[in-house]
Amino acid sequence: MPSLPILDASGKSRGTLELADAVFGGAVSVPIVHQAMVRELADRRVGTHSTRGRSEVRGGGRKPWRQKGTGRARQGSIRATQWKGGGKPFGPRPRKYDKAMPAEMRRAALRSALAAKVAAGELTVVEQLGLAEPKTKALVARLTSFGAAAGPTLLVLGERSADVERAAANVPWLEVTTALHTSVYQLVRHDRVVAERAALVALQEALSR
Repeated sequence: MPSLPILDASGKSRGTLELADAVFGGAVSVPIVHQAMVRELADRRVGTHSTRGRSEVRGGGRKPWRQKGTGRARQGSIRATQWKGGGKPFGPRPRKYDKAMPAEMRRAALRSALAAKVAAGELTVVEQLGLAEPKTKALVARLTSFGAAAGPTLLVLGERSADVERAAANVPWLEVTTALHTSVYQLVRHDRVVAERAALVALQEALSR
């Protein structure tokens, strides 16, 4: 059963947190993590790309020249696909990129991503962030005391905080989320994960079902 030290606001260890082996100590399945990441990135695509076909472009209502006798190739419309300004053949059309993935597979991918972070020593547990004021400088100083350098960092809160989100808005290497909105892509993308104790407990309860 993995256990992590719990840091206080000053960055000092104040006990340990025992984590469920089924959630944070299992084997890491790289294929299922990859599948979950592909699904998440595909779901983010809007899919509103569109081009006009031959029947949608303007003009070309008459034959540009007569069928025979000119020495040129026969043409029926100046908006045919081979003409400049004509319709685009087989161009992109609006579509959805959503990919289906069973809920149990999504939970398994999240468990694998969390287990990988624990095994790599990239998960830091804090009792509570305890930000007194919504100041970027104070937030960065607090994260530095937790051992989070100026690299891709994911901050997982027990519940949403407007003050923390406001303070983190000007930090390009920091992303703030809550326990129940943490995704596989976020865990893989960030080198360091700083999570409140309540957030890890909520994740553990959700993934233990």
